[in-house]
Amino acid sequence: MKPIQDAYTSILENLGEDITRDGLLDTPARAAKAMEFLTQGYSQTLEEVLNGAVFDSDSDEMVIVRDIELYSLCEHHMLPFIGKCHVAYLPSKKVIGLSKIARIVDMYARRLQIQENLTKQIADAVASVSGGIGVGVIIEAQHMCMMMRGVQKQNSSMTTSAMLGRFRTEINTRNEFLTLAKG
Repeated sequence: MKPIQDAYTSILENLGEDITRDGLLDTPARAAKAMEFLTQGYSQTLEEVLNGAVFDSDSDEMVIVRDIELYSLCEHHMLPFIGKCHVAYLPSKKVIGLSKIARIVDMYARRLQIQENLTKQIADAVASVSGGIGVGVIIEAQHMCMMMRGVQKQNSSMTTSAMLGRFRTEINTRNEFLTLAKG
């Protein structure tokens, strides 16, 4: 953590701040700790996140988890993007523990990202661990890099999707997911 803390000290000094003033005394350490938390996905693996929670099942109907909150940092400006993720899959003899889907979302979101890649990474991970015959992922997010700087569009949001297997090839499956994801 010390190199990150030193980097924050340097950033503050280069911004013209007095790092000895009361309000900033512990800021480099706090910022370093926060950055380590916000990027903890780099230190996680899919196997650790799953922790064996893939179970045998005869279910072959769509499993959908909606409105999973996500918090990430854009890789271009290191500013937050915040949103929700909907994940669905069609099981094939295996189901994933419910909380593990949210943990998969978090693992990939807690890295420097662009939303398009994040969506695909989640879909690929769910497909690989479930062995399912289809996966759909939709992410809706607001990006602080677009809201706080640049074009400064406060009400803008971005929606991305990744459709694999039957979600890509069968329009009825895709439409069922899209309808259920809306709530």
